[in-house]
Amino acid sequence: MPAGGKPGKDKQGAKQAGKKPGDKGADKQPASDTLPGSARIAQAIAARPAAQKQEAIVSPLAPAAFPDLPVIAGVEFATAEAGIKYKGRTDVMLARLAPGTSIAGVFTRSSTRAASILDCQAKLAGRQDQTQGAAIIVNSGNANAFTGKHGQDAVSRVTGAVAEALRIPAERVFSSSTGVIGEPLPVARITDVIDRTVAALDQGGIAEAARAIMTTDTFAKGASAEIETDKGPIHIAGIAKGSGMIAPDMATMLVYIFTDARIAAEQLQAMLSQEVEDSFNAITVDSDTSTSDAVILAATGRSPAPEIRDADSGLGRKFQAALRGVMLDLAQQVVKDGEGATKFVEIRVTGATSRADAHKVAMAIANSPLVKTAIAGEDANWGRVVMAVGKSGATADRDRLTIRFGDMVLAENGWRAPGYDEAAASAYMKRDHLLLSVDLGLGEASRTVWTCDLTHRYIDINADYRS
Repeated sequence: MPAGGKPGKDKQGAKQAGKKPGDKGADKQPASDTLPGSARIAQAIAARPAAQKQEAIVSPLAPAAFPDLPVIAGVEFATAEAGIKYKGRTDVMLARLAPGTSIAGVFTRSSTRAASILDCQAKLAGRQDQTQGAAIIVNSGNANAFTGKHGQDAVSRVTGAVAEALRIPAERVFSSSTGVIGEPLPVARITDVIDRTVAALDQGGIAEAARAIMTTDTFAKGASAEIETDKGPIHIAGIAKGSGMIAPDMATMLVYIFTDARIAAEQLQAMLSQEVEDSFNAITVDSDTSTSDAVILAATGRSPAPEIRDADSGLGRKFQAALRGVMLDLAQQVVKDGEGATKFVEIRVTGATSRADAHKVAMAIANSPLVKTAIAGEDANWGRVVMAVGKSGATADRDRLTIRFGDMVLAENGWRAPGYDEAAASAYMKRDHLLLSVDLGLGEASRTVWTCDLTHRYIDINADYRS
């Protein structure tokens, strides 16, 4: 299936669609274009030969192509095939950062976070020696999480090998690992490819870097922005991986954002921490927070634009708005690549007594298996939204609730809306981008989050993840 396209009729579906009523098997295989998106994907998989059924199907919500990201002065990328888990694809990414680079990071607060996360947090807790270069090394296929002392040793060996190859301090090498939890990281497979990875470093390698960090992702994710100034432009480019185990807690997935802006590490960290809340902390695929979530932001200072000294200055506000846009774009791409997803869903909660309550309600709806499966089946079952509001723990009053799908009012004043139209609501659910709105009618606070539907494909992917 081409990226950005809709699942079409497979051969079996097309054949069955041509049968007449009463023909043998005519009612066993409906035409694929009459089925909900989740059923079309399941039908396409079932029709394939057994050896092909676990091949990745590109999300129907994927963009048409990977974006043309700008070169960020002071950053070089390279990838390698180390064979950590996947065969015939790259699974190691290296980014070299020029001396003078400021680095900020936000990480999972999981109590079982991976060794690489603990190492990055420790390195960023101290004062940065920006006179030295820096590097980011990422592997996919193995999370190096819940691996005890071996995990700590593995991080030290990998970052040490990168430091030696690039002739920079190990304290300036940041690592990430993503993949299976509980398996020892095959360190030698990574260290064996470092020299040739270093030799391949190239300013234009960011697209390949985005592909190398993928696990169950069906498409590489990238976003960018540009800020014009009198002295010259500032560029921002980011890549991300994430498809399952997505429910943020201070960060989510693996995300690497690069800019040529001149900005001190403390200011960079403040901006990143602030913008995480309404981007990576406002998405969910399956309510599960990873052990390995990381968002790392690096500013090389190579832009001719003035230094950003104050977030409240004109340039500071422009930069933060551009950073916010890149982060939100990447976060929403992760939702669109949710494992098995066929629907992108915005959930907008207003009228709450507090922002915390609005967040509770939004996430209760977004994480509800009943809501998500109804969306997958294109069923306008707004009663499940009522259920999710009630279980959220937020202050709510049944008789003040208003529920909308798109611009249609489905329920209000504790009852089904007088103008409710089941046919119109059902027709709306066939769209691949949906808006579910809840007004609690109690206050002024609001929250918007993004999620996807839950299909049988999610089970297929995760049931075989270690196989």
